[in-house]
Amino acid sequence: MKAFVFPGQGSQYSGMAKDFSVYESSKEIFERAKKVLGFDITEIMNGDEETLKLTENAQPSIYITSYIAFLELEKRGILPDVVAGHSLGEYTALAVAGVYDFETGLYLVRKRGEYMSKALEPGKGTMAAVIGLNIENIEEVVNSIEGVYIANYNSHDQVVISGLKESVEKAMEILKDKGARRVVELMVSSPFHTPFLEYAREKMKEEVEKVDFKKPRWPIVMNSTAKPTENPEEIKRNIIEQITGPVLWKQSVDTMKEMGVTEFIEVGPKTVLKNLCRRMGANAKHFTEILSE
Repeated sequence: MKAFVFPGQGSQYSGMAKDFSVYESSKEIFERAKKVLGFDITEIMNGDEETLKLTENAQPSIYITSYIAFLELEKRGILPDVVAGHSLGEYTALAVAGVYDFETGLYLVRKRGEYMSKALEPGKGTMAAVIGLNIENIEEVVNSIEGVYIANYNSHDQVVISGLKESVEKAMEILKDKGARRVVELMVSSPFHTPFLEYAREKMKEEVEKVDFKKPRWPIVMNSTAKPTENPEEIKRNIIEQITGPVLWKQSVDTMKEMGVTEFIEVGPKTVLKNLCRRMGANAKHFTEILSE
């Protein structure tokens, strides 16, 4: 069995529109994106890193390029048996699975980015990756400090914490003392996947309720439950929950393995998920490797 996995925020980079323009489907997708957004986002995708990394720009950029990557695989008859996405990537997974069309997904992703940016004043929140410390130790530290949460269970030895800047910085120091191999603050503008994004959750709930979700072409293993579903109403609930709750990525990969997945293909820019899957002992490739076979 094959799983297509779609990356989240952090996989954007300056020059990505130029790189993805080599694909036949890119011209049409960039034009369709322009109509939805009301401006040409390829200029931002090829421009200044600081502007591109803003949540409201990074998220649509990753969604668009990941969708192009999927179309290239689909044209060659390469399709998944199950799909999953990391945070933002879940919206891409739903689009390729036909839960909604490309345009609807792009609209939701842009709104998600805008609402996340407004949820907390920039600079008040942050996130940090903790590498090489067992999950139980990290949970113990996080539970002892107000204003910090676990945002992503990325692999057996990588967890991301998120919350108020002061609280995260305090947790980072304690985690270093407890023997974490690396503790790295992430270059983000908001404390994703925490209750501090309740404003974004409420606004996105309103947006999602307006959309008719269809049954997906393939089961989707969702961030907030790490379980597969094909139920449109359940998908709606879960995609809202992941805004303020943790991404259970390690657990999702474990679930897909239990379902019989033997090959994970990262469909989108960079190789973040490919690397995480490989660290968990999974057979993982990037879509560019598949296209060049």
